[in-house]
Amino acid sequence: MHVINIETKIVNPLMGEAIPLPTYATDGSAAIDLRACVKEQIDIPPGETALIGSGIAINIKDPNLVGIILPRSGLGIHKGIILANTMGVIDSDYQGEIKIALLNRGPNQYTVKTADRICQMLFMPVTRVTLKMVQEFSNATKRGSGGFGHTGRD
Repeated sequence: MHVINIETKIVNPLMGEAIPLPTYATDGSAAIDLRACVKEQIDIPPGETALIGSGIAINIKDPNLVGIILPRSGLGIHKGIILANTMGVIDSDYQGEIKIALLNRGPNQYTVKTADRICQMLFMPVTRVTLKMVQEFSNATKRGSGGFGHTGRD
């Protein structure tokens, strides 16, 4: 298993005291659970969004690595709680507190309590590209520009 050290700074004194530090839930987990670093509970009415602090900042440093914030499947399926932006990107040069925008798409108010696991952070490699402008593509594909259901349901 390849392990990379990511400098992590506590930016809210609740983190590490009243709230456990971010960890992988199991040995097979691909992402680290982030918790709500809030002093008091936050109620999110249906259709509303709340910005929740994680209590930490990270220093990825390496531009070939990105942190991806992803929703927790159980919250989405059972409670209707998803990320307002579907996923978040933590660039290698961002060093502020990681904040999570939770959207309640469910029919009931949802309450975020201190230390609730609210999302996951996955680290992935980055490939940077240069866009080469062309009039026509160098190879034609069978699909071409067909999209949005073009390939059928087989």
